[in-house]
Amino acid sequence: MMKPMNDRFLRALLRQPVDTTPVWIMRQAGRYLPEYRATRAKAGSFMDLCKNPELACEVTLQPLERFDLDAAILFSDILTIPDAMGLGLYFSEGEGPRFERPVQTEAAIQALSIPDPELELGYVMDAVRTIRKALNNQVPLIGFSGSPWTLATYMVEGSSSKEFSKVKGLLYDNPKAMHLLLDKLADSVTSYLNAQIAAGAQAVMIFDTWGGTLTPSTYREFSLRYMEKIVKNLTRTVNGVTIPVTLFTKGGMQWLETIAATGCDALGLDWTINIGEAYQRVGNKVALQGNMDPCVLYASPEVIRTHVQQIIHDFPAPTGHIFNLGHGIHQHINPEHVKVLVDTVHELGRVGKT
Repeated sequence: MMKPMNDRFLRALLRQPVDTTPVWIMRQAGRYLPEYRATRAKAGSFMDLCKNPELACEVTLQPLERFDLDAAILFSDILTIPDAMGLGLYFSEGEGPRFERPVQTEAAIQALSIPDPELELGYVMDAVRTIRKALNNQVPLIGFSGSPWTLATYMVEGSSSKEFSKVKGLLYDNPKAMHLLLDKLADSVTSYLNAQIAAGAQAVMIFDTWGGTLTPSTYREFSLRYMEKIVKNLTRTVNGVTIPVTLFTKGGMQWLETIAATGCDALGLDWTINIGEAYQRVGNKVALQGNMDPCVLYASPEVIRTHVQQIIHDFPAPTGHIFNLGHGIHQHINPEHVKVLVDTVHELGRVGKT
């Protein structure tokens, strides 16, 4: 696996020297870009877009054509694994993802099979291979998955949720069934990410979107434990080149030390913590990714520059920081404001770099 021409993202993940702070944006290929909306309309539906490797490649590359980003991220969805398990994923306009056949009993969990990533999820691997070829080694490609707990929330609830009453009810009432589900999902995520790495992903990220809804003890038992299992079983080198792994628990900043102890290379930060404080807690163990509030991008270029400057100033080390938002970019953001963000990170991130 050759190193990309611009490898500062990978170098920062491994806390190696960089010429400036690297930057990419969660959900950087998305509805805020008119060209993405045009391609999605051409595809017919969101899942049709995900399942077409050429169109998935097209939208993955769109933000890189506009902005000087330091990484591409595979265009896909976190719910591909439950879809491949036969739950009948569909998207309702304005309501987000839904499953025709949610999993709410131990018998239903027992019946689930672990998908083969090159068969049931082959379209994702085809997209990874297509994107790697199209990138022509300019910047690295990030692969990703949802965490077992986050996937379980959608599978049990049948859709997104505000209260998580069904999935938490199952957790408390029948922890054995919940552990069975999470074990199957951890095995599925491991094989899925390893297949992405084999297909060409040069770094991977696990999105634990709903881990922050748990109590400290249930987080450790039902979320972190399974992410740690995945980290331990991932392919971490290919042809002598390290494949870094990033863990991101939204709403989990109080648990940074325990997340850092999993053996991951980097932690994603949401916007509820000062990055300097996060560094003081874990900085010598892992790289940190984040963590500007996405809503700053609704403000003027001057305000955006000020917030970028503050985050870069607060990160005390010469490397080990990947600038990002604290969560995904919103669909109504002005793309010109994203350009201000990216260019400012590179400009201000050079100070003190070697």
